[in-house]
Amino acid sequence: MKNMKKVVVGLSGGVDSSVSAYLLKEQGYEVIGLFMKNWHDDSVTISDECPWLEDSNDALIVAEKLGIPFQTVDLSAVYKERIVDYMFNEYEKGRTPNPDVLCNREIKFDVFLKIALQLGADYVATGHYCRKGTIADNDGNETYQLLAGVDKNKDQSYFLCQLSQEQLSKTLFPIGELTKTEVREIAAENSLITADKKDSQGLCFIGKVRLPEFLQQKLQPKKGVIVEVPSTAHHFEDHTPTFNSKREELAYLSEKKTYAETDGKVVGEHQGAHYFTIGQRKGLDVGGTKEPLFVIETDVEKNIIYTGQGKMHPGLYRQTLFVKEEELHWVRTDLALKPDETMKVKARIRYRQPLQTATLYKIESGLYVDFDEKQSAITEGQFVAWYLDDELIGSGVIS
Repeated sequence: MKNMKKVVVGLSGGVDSSVSAYLLKEQGYEVIGLFMKNWHDDSVTISDECPWLEDSNDALIVAEKLGIPFQTVDLSAVYKERIVDYMFNEYEKGRTPNPDVLCNREIKFDVFLKIALQLGADYVATGHYCRKGTIADNDGNETYQLLAGVDKNKDQSYFLCQLSQEQLSKTLFPIGELTKTEVREIAAENSLITADKKDSQGLCFIGKVRLPEFLQQKLQPKKGVIVEVPSTAHHFEDHTPTFNSKREELAYLSEKKTYAETDGKVVGEHQGAHYFTIGQRKGLDVGGTKEPLFVIETDVEKNIIYTGQGKMHPGLYRQTLFVKEEELHWVRTDLALKPDETMKVKARIRYRQPLQTATLYKIESGLYVDFDEKQSAITEGQFVAWYLDDELIGSGVIS
């Protein structure tokens, strides 16, 4: 029995991680359950409910049922520093961060992984719906692949788009080959308390967060105007200039449109441009328009929100985005492009978005992602991830 591999499972108190622990035990691993407590800053209330207490209790009950050791680790200090402070900072700049992607990169597969290795673990495992592939070359060197989960409705590879080869080498995804329905069935068959538990919503490992209220506790409200820009404004006239090179064209297509107050009419007031994100519809509280208003741009310097009517408003659409060199990440480092190289890929700019056909163009200062069709609500601070078939090979922060 000495050769049993040891795995630390991030038990979150949900059904996915519970079944992951069960499957690993069935496969003969020595399994340890670890619950991450990621929040207890009393200066910022997240919600009246306290989900982590209930979740850690459920995780403990599952561990006892499976007969595996269990402990809780308090990562709230590092979580605050790396995730929460980063979020406030990004929102203040008018960008929209993705805390789930960051939480995986900074907490689960960095801090948590290091704790697991200190406990003598060979691997960490999580309840993510994705798979890991391995390619070996002739010398036996292994390259790891991050593959989409079999359940296309639940595929979570996007959230892991910042993982490295080193992190993947130490990670297992036990439920990646299963559908959510199958996972719930396994939990029910084995009388796991989490079998019918609803999926958690909200920030990774924090629980039920209402983002506007959360942000308002650190970013002071600041009254400003909401401007409605008509879809007939001069910005949207089709006067594409002629370009001397593809690079010139991409630079032009990836530029964000900038607006002035005179480009439209003031239709309402808001409490702070930094609370809003491109494509947002809720929270504007402006009535009397034929179609609902959507945010097409925010100006945090002047504290103005620019909006347009309807989800087809041309201000919402852009064909090309840019990722700066320092914010570019290749999961498959062996496939990384060199300057002037291109690659046809499928890409997405948000978690639930169906994959879109695009071409990557590498230049010295970064990478252009040029979509075949214009995309709605390309948002600074979010992650774009690109795939070859069902393999996620790289990602970056949209600038």
